[in-house]
Amino acid sequence: MARTVIVVIDGFGIGAMPDAGVQRPGDLAADTCGHVLDHARTALGRPLRLPVLGALGLGLVHPHPDLDRRTRLPVAAGRAALGYPGADTFAGHQTMMGADFSRVSVARLADHLDEVADALTAAGHRTERLEGRPLLLVDKTVLVHDNLEADPGINWNASGSLEDLPFDGDTGILAIARAVRAVAPVARVIAVGGHADGPLPGFVRPGEGGTVGLDTPATGFYRNGGLRVQHLGAPLDHTRQLPALAAGAGIPVTLVGKAADILVCEAAARRPAVATSDVLDHALEAVRADGDALVVANVQETDLAGHQQDATRYARLLEQVDAGLAGLVALLSAPGDRLIVTGDHGNDPTIGHAHHTREYVPVLIHRPGEDGIELLPDADTLADVGATAARSLGLAPEQLATGTPLHTGRRTPVLRP
Repeated sequence: MARTVIVVIDGFGIGAMPDAGVQRPGDLAADTCGHVLDHARTALGRPLRLPVLGALGLGLVHPHPDLDRRTRLPVAAGRAALGYPGADTFAGHQTMMGADFSRVSVARLADHLDEVADALTAAGHRTERLEGRPLLLVDKTVLVHDNLEADPGINWNASGSLEDLPFDGDTGILAIARAVRAVAPVARVIAVGGHADGPLPGFVRPGEGGTVGLDTPATGFYRNGGLRVQHLGAPLDHTRQLPALAAGAGIPVTLVGKAADILVCEAAARRPAVATSDVLDHALEAVRADGDALVVANVQETDLAGHQQDATRYARLLEQVDAGLAGLVALLSAPGDRLIVTGDHGNDPTIGHAHHTREYVPVLIHRPGEDGIELLPDADTLADVGATAARSLGLAPEQLATGTPLHTGRRTPVLRP
């Protein structure tokens, strides 16, 4: 029986990557894990209680006074660079599952405006620049613009009011987004339809890095009900990603939390959830089933706490995650079982802005049946996590589009209790 569970703590970084300051110089000081631990001592009046993360080796890859550096568990621990441009949940998960993002770039709409306008015209739409600014008004109703809720140049949006036109159909918002997707170099084009408090051009504002876009929260889309959203990712061969590879080998696949929304695998069981307790319960339920299993679970609320710059909430969520991981460690006890705990990017809640931070992420592997504690070399990409999971399931990692299994590094027997 082969069972592998990947738990992605969304927005859980362990220190800035060397290029973290390209967009914002201050992000070179990002350290989601360390800053949350430091904050907890003041805010909660005690150290954060993370015994399971400590036992899985978090203190080995991110030394901190409040993290244990000794463990009785058979673990391998290291850290991974992101391996894709920017810091984005969608790109992070696709890369982790083995997708090749080498042809995806960070780009402002302003630098591709003519190309996008030509594609929309060829698809039968009318386009104009809104008051001369670098965004497009399509068919007098839909705005094609930079996404202001992610880092500049990561995603573009096609946003429209559902009072003006439908979301679906040949002339709807989604059709316009698909025409943009055909020429967009960015990771995601997001089709958004909702009920606004007024005409959308009134909610356009400048963003960071020379971007211009719709202030979507200000429109009322998120509070007025009826919101429609569809994420159109960069063209990827999903058959060469871990979920499809596992399903093709007859291994049941369960996608939990946000992973159920953004990963592609027709054969997978999907358990969408936002509440951390629900995500952990779904993961535990999937592991309790008899037979082989691949479970990919995303804990989204940590990322939301980062966006809210709420370090106290982030700290409490980490303790909740830690308690849930205890149940997974107990269930995944047979030789060959694997629990991999990692992140998709950073989201430092103390950094002073509400964007993701470009950080290394932990790679913590519980490996029953193995001896000792081992340190892993730094992974160049999150794709190495997916390749490692493939190997643990008895699959051929080279069938993924990219990624190399992490080989264990030097042993650290002195860290045994």
